[in-house]
Amino acid sequence: MSVLAVDAGTTGVTALIVTEDGRIDSRGYQEFAQHFPEPGRVEHAPEEIWQAVLAACRTALDGSDLTPACVGITNQRETAVLWNRSDLAAPRRAIVWQDRRSAGICARLREAGHEPRVAELTGLRLDPYFTATKLTWLAEHDARSWAAVTSGAAVIGTVDSYLVARMTGGARHVTDPSNASRTLLYDLAAGGWSDELCELFGVPRAALPEIVPNHGIAGRTDPRAFLGLDLPISGLAGDQQAALFGQTCFAPGDVKCTYGTGSFVLINTGTEPVRSQDGLLTTVAWQSPSGEITYALEGAIFVTGAAVQWLRDGLGLIDTARQTQAVAGTVPDSGGVVFVPALTGLGAPHWDPDARGTICGITRGTTRAHLVRATLEAIAFEVRDVVEVMTGAAGLAVPVLKSDGGASGNDLLMQFQADQLATPVERPVIQETTALGAAFLAGLGAGVWSSPDELRETWRLERRFEPGARDEEAYRRWGRAVERARGWA
Repeated sequence: MSVLAVDAGTTGVTALIVTEDGRIDSRGYQEFAQHFPEPGRVEHAPEEIWQAVLAACRTALDGSDLTPACVGITNQRETAVLWNRSDLAAPRRAIVWQDRRSAGICARLREAGHEPRVAELTGLRLDPYFTATKLTWLAEHDARSWAAVTSGAAVIGTVDSYLVARMTGGARHVTDPSNASRTLLYDLAAGGWSDELCELFGVPRAALPEIVPNHGIAGRTDPRAFLGLDLPISGLAGDQQAALFGQTCFAPGDVKCTYGTGSFVLINTGTEPVRSQDGLLTTVAWQSPSGEITYALEGAIFVTGAAVQWLRDGLGLIDTARQTQAVAGTVPDSGGVVFVPALTGLGAPHWDPDARGTICGITRGTTRAHLVRATLEAIAFEVRDVVEVMTGAAGLAVPVLKSDGGASGNDLLMQFQADQLATPVERPVIQETTALGAAFLAGLGAGVWSSPDELRETWRLERRFEPGARDEEAYRRWGRAVERARGWA
């Protein structure tokens, strides 16, 4: 048997055919457009995401002789999507998790004294990152689209909900706890949508999806809608929780970092939520069909791989992301250059939506290699900032960091990361662990695998990076540069 896994990320969709022994038999990938209508705004056209899903899945299916037994979905989280109940068309573009337009709404709610109660209920904070403030913005600025929501003609969801709706031909409107817990509308203690939070943010609860466990049958694909396939959709998870699952971080204390568009450090905290007062987020990792919830503590860094993409597309300093290792390797260090990639504000642990990208230390001797190396160093510094909070104020041990995502294939970055953390970094054979986690959840839900222990046997180490000398002076320079980047807007 095999599983079809769909990873609908921020810049593209990956589809994998995963075998029973955890191998990737075939893959497909399709990018979709990024829309930037104004500074600080990021949007996606839902139809373009859907077409990318169809294209990526078709490529993966055509490349394999195996017939999948089920489908798993993982997705960019927090992005707010609206679509019509009748024809599933989107009345407007989705507002992406990176979008900063609701910063004023967050400030207004904070000034009114709501943040402590919001944090108590959700484990999150008031930040434009999360879905609910984006919905409040829509209610205040897009009367036509919001009227469709309040009348019941349109519904609200995150990308997972939208894809399930499209795959099932509109038969199912669902989400899972890992995605729901990122919306600012989910009560961690109650394990469901909160009427109090829906009222605070002005979101009609009737428009929200039903919350279902992360593995188990959530619906069936409609062959007329989804490539002629009639399969159970048996696994759902937000991308970072899926990566935690794909890295088989099933025990409390297991920790991973996914190096994607942003970088996300998650540590499994078991069946009790752990609260942080120092910039980390308490979130649902996954929920089993029995109702048992596993929680995680997360450090969300908004821009890491996206900074490399900016070097490529915005500045033309590199032709491909893979070039960064070779280019950065031509210089011994960054030459004193520090790049703070706050291109959409700063996430954990600083949480400053008004921070902006900053490059310090440029001289006449600065070359593109120094800037490329400074970008890689910034990624490692940002992860160190988060891990220091985890091991400091939160009191959690990080004996080893499991890495995954596109940039984890960069040996120079992984070694620098191990050096900065003074902790070994382990990279698995399969680095597409976000999609792999969706496959594992779906396979558990459909009986392809019987238990997490069986899944753990499929994890294979590709390389372990042992920590070397740590450049503390470079980290101090990083801290000074971060302070200069903050509050800029």
